[in-house]
Amino acid sequence: MFSRETVVKMKAAAKFGLSFLVLFSVVCGFSAAQSQLRRQYETNRRTSVGAVREREGPKRVLPVREPIREPVRVAPVASEEIDPELSENCPEPNGYFADAEQCDKYYACRDGQITEKLCPDGMVFNDYDIDQEKCDLPFNIDCSKRPKLQTPIPSQHCPRLNGYFASETGACDKFYYCVDGKFNMITCPAGLVFNPKTGICTWPDEAGKSGCSSEDVFKFTCPKVNETVGVTHPRYADPEDCQFFYVCINGETPRRNGCKLGQAFDDSAKHCEWARKVPECVDWYKDRLTDAQLDELENPPTTKAPAKPSKVSRRRPSKRPKLDDEEE
Repeated sequence: MFSRETVVKMKAAAKFGLSFLVLFSVVCGFSAAQSQLRRQYETNRRTSVGAVREREGPKRVLPVREPIREPVRVAPVASEEIDPELSENCPEPNGYFADAEQCDKYYACRDGQITEKLCPDGMVFNDYDIDQEKCDLPFNIDCSKRPKLQTPIPSQHCPRLNGYFASETGACDKFYYCVDGKFNMITCPAGLVFNPKTGICTWPDEAGKSGCSSEDVFKFTCPKVNETVGVTHPRYADPEDCQFFYVCINGETPRRNGCKLGQAFDDSAKHCEWARKVPECVDWYKDRLTDAQLDELENPPTTKAPAKPSKVSRRRPSKRPKLDDEEE
């Protein structure tokens, strides 16, 4: 029915199809086996991991460490409160250091060893230089931040052993200078009063002491003037003394000034002039100075300056040349 050639081709096709089926089955079997192996591996891995977890217990969570931060140094803030440790420890190994609260107490430090000391009563510690052991008058030191003081040791006219103190009588121009409890009374120059804040004599308006104002001391009140005149510090004659006058600071505060001996203040010209030339003060010095003395004050003798000696030449004299006739 079929030719030999056709039969040969049909056999070859059958062999090829059989081979293809065998190869396909092998490939499919390999893929299935590979999938099965993969599933088995995943199952075994999960089982082993679970077993390990059961043996090890629950997993510990380690705390997260924050990076170490350097402490921030804050600059000290100025305060009215002073560190009390200053009175217990030496700020430096050597030097003299003020107490934190008491103005007349200080500490001497030598090689870190501290010794507490006190100034004499009435004096306070001068802390301007740590290398200097010095006690000073309270007028020269600011004790506002360490106002405490030692218990005073009073004596006659001296509230403390040392210092300058106002008169107990209320006299504006008198005060006492005390050293080791011994007093010496001092009177301020005319027109000045003792200033308890500075320990010296000053103008009454600067002292600001009750009962010792410019008007109280001088018994003089500046006339009312406008601002334009006030800034010139107008002058007015002392109604009771021809030699003196008042300068009204800003036209309000009087300060007493004087002319030199033999002169009087000319209230019209507003300056000092020889008394005999000021009509209302012609005889002011009549009982104090003679006419000859007034003349000498007004016309002081002039002394001629001594004549300066002529300078002597130090040049060596030259030799006189010889003349021809002398040679012969």
